Amino acid sequence: MGTVYRFAPAQYVFFAITLLLGCQQKIPEAAFEKPNILFILSDDHTSQAWGIYGGVLESYVQNENIKRLAREGAVLNNAFCTNSICSPSRASILTGQYSHLNQVYTLREPLPVGHPNIAKTFSENGYHTALIGKWHLYRQPEGFDYFNVLPGQGRYWNPVLKTEDGWKDGTDGSGGMVYEGFSTDVITDLTVEHLKQRDTTKPFLMFCHFKATHEPFDYPERFASLYGDVEIPEPESLLDFGPETTGRTFGGQILERLGKRWDEATKNPDKFWTGYPGLPYQLDGLDSIQKRKKIYQKLVKDFMRSGAAIDDNIGKLLDFLEEESLAENTIVIYTADQGYFLGEHGFFDKRLIYEESMRMPFVIRYPKKIKGGRRIDDIILNIDFPALLADYAGIEKPEYMQGESFREVLEGNTPENWRKHMYYRYWLHHPHRPAHFGIRDNRYKLVFFYGQGLGMSGASEEPTTPQWEFYDLFKDPYELHNAYGETEYADIIGAMKQALLEERKRYGDLDASRSEMTSILADTFSDDSE
Repeated sequence: MGTVYRFAPAQYVFFAITLLLGCQQKIPEAAFEKPNILFILSDDHTSQAWGIYGGVLESYVQNENIKRLAREGAVLNNAFCTNSICSPSRASILTGQYSHLNQVYTLREPLPVGHPNIAKTFSENGYHTALIGKWHLYRQPEGFDYFNVLPGQGRYWNPVLKTEDGWKDGTDGSGGMVYEGFSTDVITDLTVEHLKQRDTTKPFLMFCHFKATHEPFDYPERFASLYGDVEIPEPESLLDFGPETTGRTFGGQILERLGKRWDEATKNPDKFWTGYPGLPYQLDGLDSIQKRKKIYQKLVKDFMRSGAAIDDNIGKLLDFLEEESLAENTIVIYTADQGYFLGEHGFFDKRLIYEESMRMPFVIRYPKKIKGGRRIDDIILNIDFPALLADYAGIEKPEYMQGESFREVLEGNTPENWRKHMYYRYWLHHPHRPAHFGIRDNRYKLVFFYGQGLGMSGASEEPTTPQWEFYDLFKDPYELHNAYGETEYADIIGAMKQALLEERKRYGDLDASRSEMTSILADTFSDDSE
């Protein structure tokens, strides 16, 4: 006869509960301890159009859900990309590396096959990893348990997205599936659908990447009447018509070129590379000032309409997390791959080391660790993002990452040795936007426009004369006066040149094998050596 166990009433209740719990599906301990991560990335959605960074657009943008994240999380005031153009910034976010290390310099290079990235690292550490939306790195994504991505830039309406099944490298939609609707809505819906079907025994790392607000700045019909006949305020430097105005050393991507694109898309809609909303847009018969002002109005209104769709969909994602009881243990990040000029200096586009272009708007919410409503002034780089994610996931920082976790910064304990300046390099040379590198600290910025294509994919081989620019961001926050050569800054410029050399050495960006740069660097830095 077997042993008979006798329990007191309280013991019996405890035993019954223990037995009942033991019969339930066991969820790995890591799923309770490790946070989920929802990383939302838009394209070109510059800080001026977020409405939480001040500026002339602050009271015009639709930003209910961006403000919601800011109230409940922390906002970075000084986050910067290290190469302000789509593919390189995305590669840096994935790898934690500068362009010269991950080998994505311009717009046409994929990450090398087998190159380490944060998705691989998380997958190896028990996370479910997924990417839906814009990829823009040409070759099939590696390291993701699931992906469904736009080919190349993709399109705003009825987008094609491609999964692993039938994948073909390239920018066309071969092997993809058409999804009806506006891309920002579609990408959000697919993200929610995938999260509902995920393996719930694992924490997730979910990348949700929007095409918006990239040119041609399209928007869903529900925002077509937004702004109507409203006159949007202009940036201070809208009527900067050339280097003679500010002392800048190059022409730049001026708004009039965008006006020409609208005209070409109107006249040759089947041959031009894209279409734009709201065409035709009449610019004939206007003088130079009237034309620039009118181009600005269309650009900024279309851009904010496109951004309104992003904010709308951020709300859908946040509501989903709440409905599924995931919000408390999910890190939510919203950022853009770089900034964008919205008429400042008379420009559109990005690429440059100027503030509007290199600054990355960034907000993060994690109720367990980050106090809501915080604004952080420390300098953070896009190469730091994956190190932060690894840190919060309890993963030791991988050796391949050049960036550093800024967890302590977010939680109010900035280390004494946190960076005081940052290094930037743009490689896709064009005479209007010369290749350059530079350094920025809390007050000053020093830039060297070396003006060489260096054989980079898509770069012009027409060189420009090497030039320096220097800005005092306290006295001149909009970079309207190139103060290089002014005697009052001589010592500061000398110290920053030395710091620039040290940063290039620190990150291993030395141009040692590029003969075109040898004499330029020797002449530029005099007795300093690479």
